[in-house]
Amino acid sequence: MRYINACVLFLMTVFAFSRAQSQPAGKNAGTQGATTNHGPQKITRNIIQDRKGNIWMAAFDGIFRYDGKSFTNITGKVSSARFFSVLEDSKGNYWFGSIGSGVYYYDGKSFQHFTIGDGLLNNDVVSIYEDKKGNVWFGVFGGVSCYDGKSFRNYIIHGDAMNEDRSGKTFSKRPAYEVNAIIEDKRGRFWFATRGNTFIYDGKTFAVFAHESKPFKNVRSIIEDKKGNIWLGGADGLWRYDGSTFTNFIQKFVGYVMEDKKGNIWTSAERKSSQALALPGYDGKFLYNRAWALSRYDEKSLSDKKPAATELTYQPMFFGILEDDNGNIWFGAVDGVYRYDGNTITRFNQP
Repeated sequence: MRYINACVLFLMTVFAFSRAQSQPAGKNAGTQGATTNHGPQKITRNIIQDRKGNIWMAAFDGIFRYDGKSFTNITGKVSSARFFSVLEDSKGNYWFGSIGSGVYYYDGKSFQHFTIGDGLLNNDVVSIYEDKKGNVWFGVFGGVSCYDGKSFRNYIIHGDAMNEDRSGKTFSKRPAYEVNAIIEDKRGRFWFATRGNTFIYDGKTFAVFAHESKPFKNVRSIIEDKKGNIWLGGADGLWRYDGSTFTNFIQKFVGYVMEDKKGNIWTSAERKSSQALALPGYDGKFLYNRAWALSRYDEKSLSDKKPAATELTYQPMFFGILEDDNGNIWFGAVDGVYRYDGNTITRFNQP
């Protein structure tokens, strides 16, 4: 418990620092990113691959793009904000979510900046998701904003409930209950993983997702696998829901869940072992006395009562995970981004 509280305190401190340092850009600001000989060197929260094969990283020192040869800090000349999320939409445009500075839209040439002044619910943007209709959803502190290309529609969390807001209300200060993850399942329902409850939205009403009358709280990651199962990772561990049956795989804190092309499930989670493990941070100091593990659950064993999990590496903490087109696994850490090719782990935070 002391470990989790320390992590929460650390991230809250960084949130506050991020808000103080952010410098909003004007709308339609054009700029070219700065090419660097290294990737992000600070906390890297989210990693995606675009349709051209480029790797994009949302980090506390900017949005980075890797073309296989060099890195470009896309936002280096636009904003000093800390970035949490990145999305390529169905039209090939990019959306960047920041802490304290709202959302940046990038069409490859110029930026457009969205904040609470444009109708965004809150300027602390944790997650971004595009639905099947092309609407872009932003998970923020206090709820979600849905952008249809013209305006925002906001949904606000009120304690244990969540509802659409038609009053035009926004939050200039940070409310409780950030929305960590958003997905639309095969049935067209939306799932919102928050620090409070997990909600399911059918387009009309919101329902709290629970097991044996206990709501799933503080869920950090949620996915739907190829078979239609819902996976949740958070304070209560790793869970799978097949539409009728709940299965708990581990009870340690899980920060991220990803399914690869083979159907294996990857997680970033607190180590199963209670043994303290001192690891150096990016500045040479010891940040934590217990590591998190990057683990893989083999697809063939997922139906077993105790599925086989392979712990591949340890870090003070892990964040986003991505499998690229070549089968490499990318993962974010407190000191940048790493790539695992099945044999070796390469880090990209140094020249």
